[in-house]
Amino acid sequence: MTRKANLLDLDVVKNIAERCAKKMIDDNIFQWNENYPSKDIFKKDVLNKSLYVIEIENLVRGCIVLSEKKDLVYNDISWLTKDYKNLYIHRLAVHPDYQKIGLAKSMMEYAENFAKKNNYVSIRLDTFSKNLRNIKFYEIRGYVKLENIFLPNQSEYPFHCYEKII
Repeated sequence: MTRKANLLDLDVVKNIAERCAKKMIDDNIFQWNENYPSKDIFKKDVLNKSLYVIEIENLVRGCIVLSEKKDLVYNDISWLTKDYKNLYIHRLAVHPDYQKIGLAKSMMEYAENFAKKNNYVSIRLDTFSKNLRNIKFYEIRGYVKLENIFLPNQSEYPFHCYEKII
């Protein structure tokens, strides 16, 4: 079940992000680190009502951010659609013990259904250029690879921007 997160979920969500960061680093994917994503970022997501969690047997096992806010770093991207009614996805994470059982797919289906139900024109996101599993995941779902952005606090390598028209 996917639901809106609340402040009581913060510690669990942060722990999931830390476990994901460690797993990625162990796999030589330097996408997340001790600075990102921070508990403060997740707290802002909750307060903005943009953080969602997925539960199995009443325990939070993953998270996703669905936001209308376009980050400044996206301003120079040639998106497929105009800047109007776009949904941005950030911080999709599934606890490593629960990966590869369809939770990320379920959260993306939730996001896409949410976008359709709320009349968004497209969904936009970015993913780390060295995370080949994520790249394949989004491309299989019909997301179109566009230009790159750089997030120096996270990595020296680029992040690919993707968009899917709804």
